[in-house]
Amino acid sequence: MASSTSRSTDGSPVATLVAVAVVTAALILLMLVTGHGTPRLGIDLAGGTSVTLTARSDDRAAVTRTNMDTAVGIIQQRVNGLGVSEAEVQTQGDDTIVVTIPNGAGRQAAIDQVGTTAKLYFRPVLAIAPSGSKPVPAPSPTASTPTAAPVSAASVTPAGTGSAGPAGRALAQALMEPAPSAAASAPLPPSGAATPPAPASARPAASEAAVVQDGVPAELRAQFDGLDCEDPAQRKDYQRDPAKPAVACSSGAQGGVWFKSILGPVAVDGTNISSATVGFDVQQGAMWQVQLAFDDSGSKRFAEVTGKLAANSAPKNQFAIVLDGQVVSEPSVNGPIPGGRASISGNFTQKTAEGLANVLSYGALPLTFVKSDVTMISPHLGSDQLRAGLIAGAIGLALVVVYSLVYYRGLAVVSVIGLALAALLTYVLMCLLGAAIGFALTLPAICGAIVAVGITTDSFIVYFERIRDEVREGVPLPLAVRRAWPRARRTVLISDFVSVLAAGVLYVLTVGRIQGFAFALGLTTLLDVAVVFLFAKPLVTLLARTAFFSQGHRLSGLDPQRLGARAPLHRVRHRRPVTPKEA
Repeated sequence: MASSTSRSTDGSPVATLVAVAVVTAALILLMLVTGHGTPRLGIDLAGGTSVTLTARSDDRAAVTRTNMDTAVGIIQQRVNGLGVSEAEVQTQGDDTIVVTIPNGAGRQAAIDQVGTTAKLYFRPVLAIAPSGSKPVPAPSPTASTPTAAPVSAASVTPAGTGSAGPAGRALAQALMEPAPSAAASAPLPPSGAATPPAPASARPAASEAAVVQDGVPAELRAQFDGLDCEDPAQRKDYQRDPAKPAVACSSGAQGGVWFKSILGPVAVDGTNISSATVGFDVQQGAMWQVQLAFDDSGSKRFAEVTGKLAANSAPKNQFAIVLDGQVVSEPSVNGPIPGGRASISGNFTQKTAEGLANVLSYGALPLTFVKSDVTMISPHLGSDQLRAGLIAGAIGLALVVVYSLVYYRGLAVVSVIGLALAALLTYVLMCLLGAAIGFALTLPAICGAIVAVGITTDSFIVYFERIRDEVREGVPLPLAVRRAWPRARRTVLISDFVSVLAAGVLYVLTVGRIQGFAFALGLTTLLDVAVVFLFAKPLVTLLARTAFFSQGHRLSGLDPQRLGARAPLHRVRHRRPVTPKEA
């Protein structure tokens, strides 16, 4: 038996094992309480959707490798921003991008957003009319027209409403709200002046004529007169030059009526938005809103333009928010808005508001894409592959257990229990990480976990062989366990460090399911370190104190006779070396 001195150098193995048991039980309880008892499956196991996007551009020279790579990066960020993991975004050929999205939360939102160009412009409104009517001149504002008091950024709310059109469909719905009253958006005319027509935000009936500013080019006026937004083919992006006026359709119909607009040159570009977040405004009727922050250039320009618009009568005091060529709202401006912040409030849910903020946060795509193909991927093939992978892993684990029992006999109980603990912790962590960070279990990830079985077994073998080497030298087992640990520990750490380093490099340099393999390999390798240090070492220390192992029973796996041990170390007499002075 080991002395009290030797036991003190081993630490407290019982306390360590109890701590491991408590942590393991706590993780299992957390998994069960949160309802995440199964891991999240990737597209190859659970099925999903493959969306093929084809670039469309009037200038074919714009479809370059650089623009395609930029589009891939933006789409990947949008999908990740929705919490969808294991999605693959890859180019195919010169003008095609294939996006593979697994089933699960956020899938439909990702499908809606992947091809959305998200070109956002702020343009002053020159004319608004129901589709089919013609504009008439509006009275020009006089110098005596009073300016309404400035309003805060949060009070600038959209006025559009209705269902979304083809372009920007899902995002347009997030910006729609009932139109504000005319009194809230139009300044009063001076005494004696003609009463201006009702503001466009009030949406006149289809038979009424809308107003238009003077100076609209005749060609643009003719295009406006002939525009029929009720025809889906005509609800497209007419913005060819941001520096010139353009016509546009609304993003949806109100009361069955579509509206069209003449818009001035771009006043503020969507690229000037530095951030877009989602907030909840309780003061304005408890509604979700998208809060925009402009950069320095955009802030200055936004304040200047809103100040000018506030001096005009409706609809010339309205700011059209144009997303992918369609007007999603025309909020009225009552005063200049300094500070570089504005809020788009609307009758939309948290989910749709987050979708809008997501695409605005990562910018517009450099090219226009159309969904040329949307294919559903069946999970049946994945379930067969999963079953085959699990069977292969079970066979490999069984062979490792049989080998350990045959070669290490009683000592194999440490490796068997250690492998079971590592497998349990791996499963629990994968379930929890699936809910926490969206980690999805794929076939490559399962391969990474199976590879880790070999890594953990190798760590046990290194420690066992170091102990056997000490026993062969005639060292008593408790002392052999302590002497073998420093050298075994160094070997295990170096080996696992190489595995983690390889997994990290692979994770950074690859995408999609290969990242799943790298993540699973790195995770299980770190678990191997924890199991060897916090479980194997304390358990072996305790077993070395039992008579079955310390006395070298033939079934213990540490029988000195079977190992060819020398004479016990305490029977060997060592002479102190003679120093030169003593000689």
